[in-house]
Amino acid sequence: MRRSHSGGYGYEPLPSTSAHNTMEDENERMTEELKDKIHALKSLSIDIGTEVIYQDKMLRGMDDDFDRTSGSLSGSVTRVLRLAKAGHNYYILYLFLFSIAVFFVLWLVLKFK
Repeated sequence: MRRSHSGGYGYEPLPSTSAHNTMEDENERMTEELKDKIHALKSLSIDIGTEVIYQDKMLRGMDDDFDRTSGSLSGSVTRVLRLAKAGHNYYILYLFLFSIAVFFVLWLVLKFK
């Protein structure tokens, strides 16, 4: 019994040099595109890193500002509480009247603006 060679075992020639050169050119082109994309990603990641450093510096500055404001506010509240406990209740009355006057002036300014 002889075997038939027609069942998918056909001869496939090696690629010609022009096809080989075309594939090399395509590989070179794709390599250059990949280099360009890598360069763009590197540039973008450096820009992101710079922005993160800048934002971190800004946030730290805001944190320091909030700490100073908090200290100033707590000092003011402490002084007001000390005045309230001193037994001079007329200070609270003055504070209340001053608050009403400020709100009245603000109301007038906003109304006639």
